[in-house]
Amino acid sequence: MTFGKIRREPVPVNSNFNSATDPSDADLVRAMARGNREALGTLYDRYAGLMLAAAGRILRHPQRAEDLVHDVLMEAWRKADSYRRDRGSVRTWLLVRLRSRALDRLRSEQRARVDSVPSPPRGHDQDGAGDPARNVERTRVRSAVAALPSRQREVLELAYFAGLSSREIAVELGIPVGTVKSRTAAGLGKLRVALAQRAAGGRA
Repeated sequence: MTFGKIRREPVPVNSNFNSATDPSDADLVRAMARGNREALGTLYDRYAGLMLAAAGRILRHPQRAEDLVHDVLMEAWRKADSYRRDRGSVRTWLLVRLRSRALDRLRSEQRARVDSVPSPPRGHDQDGAGDPARNVERTRVRSAVAALPSRQREVLELAYFAGLSSREIAVELGIPVGTVKSRTAAGLGKLRVALAQRAAGGRA
């Protein structure tokens, strides 16, 4: 997959951006929202490989995985102003969107093959707008994840949003598998404590 494929759609260029300053992911998304194509290219360089691996695990088809990554990145370009930093990292924002779109495609393929088989309820992978209790719970989880130390948050995002194994995370981050497992365990432990405290506070 090449970046040229992503650039097949014309986009305006905003010169108010300097890639040499090593901007944060959030800076890149803000620049994209202002119409900056170079910011999209930098975000692609950072996450296309990870997204392609995640898409491949779900779709089990290289070409469809490439097409999905392209479409999700273009959707991120068009909806860059919808990103909210307090709801999670840019990595999570991209991977959640990728997983949701991949599952949508699998469901569409299932319906096309066997019209008589009911598809899974769409609410399963949506924002649960019709269920206030689920919205509250997701807000608590997002807040708890956002409060984790960055290294622990990173491995949890890769495991639970990208679906990577401990070994794959180790390769992605360039760290030992044992380190991945220890960070995962520590992060999950802190999440359990934080969520328990938030739940207790909500009942008070």
